[in-house]
Amino acid sequence: MNYESIKLTVDKRIAVVTINRPESLNALNAQVFNDLDEVFSDLEKDKSVNCVIVTGSGEKAFVAGADIKEFPSLNAEQAKQLSKRGHDVFNKIENLSKPVIAAVNGFALGGGLELALACHIRYASENAKLGLPEVTLGLIPGYGGTQRLPKLIGKGLANEMVFSAKMISAEKAKSVGLVNEVFAAEELLPKCEELAMQIVKNSPQGIAMAIKAINASDSENGMESEIDSFGALFAQEDFKEGVAAFLEKRKPSFN
Repeated sequence: MNYESIKLTVDKRIAVVTINRPESLNALNAQVFNDLDEVFSDLEKDKSVNCVIVTGSGEKAFVAGADIKEFPSLNAEQAKQLSKRGHDVFNKIENLSKPVIAAVNGFALGGGLELALACHIRYASENAKLGLPEVTLGLIPGYGGTQRLPKLIGKGLANEMVFSAKMISAEKAKSVGLVNEVFAAEELLPKCEELAMQIVKNSPQGIAMAIKAINASDSENGMESEIDSFGALFAQEDFKEGVAAFLEKRKPSFN
């Protein structure tokens, strides 16, 4: 599988997706969206992958934002379609049946932060800076930022970040729950891989259902989703193996 703007490696059931446009600080353009769409469709179907890490190439940026050079030629309807494209791709990431970890290795601004928000878990390097600067362009976040950020850090802090357009440090992001952990730059990817190794030992069927139920937690049917998923898993092979392993005092072996 070859992607024009993305590098993909797979090892030990862990896929690493690297956005590879270092000359533009990995800015999101149409090609990146096409490649992200394709790679996550491929990873959903790839039975050799149980966890995904997303990062940016180089040492400066995760993703520094949208590629603003594409904006001046757009009219209002085209801009609306661009926003919808971003939503569709990031929703695909959020609803992937496999955990997605963002390794935020530098600037995560605008669409870059929105990409990180669509991932299930966020680890950051000490030099990371996070922000939504769209109002400085006379815009608002258009790829889900106004919806996902308040759920993570509350409306007050989300309002402050969006209205002021200021960047926050990785440590500040951790203190408000925007990222889970902060590490030295050289430790970031190994720490993400360490977490991924813990994840891939567990039941893929259970994790897929957990993602579905957690994503439904803000909806009216969140409790029903949990109940239905819990019941459905009793009919799956992972449940049978997990319980058998527990009773036999051994480690489970999930496919």
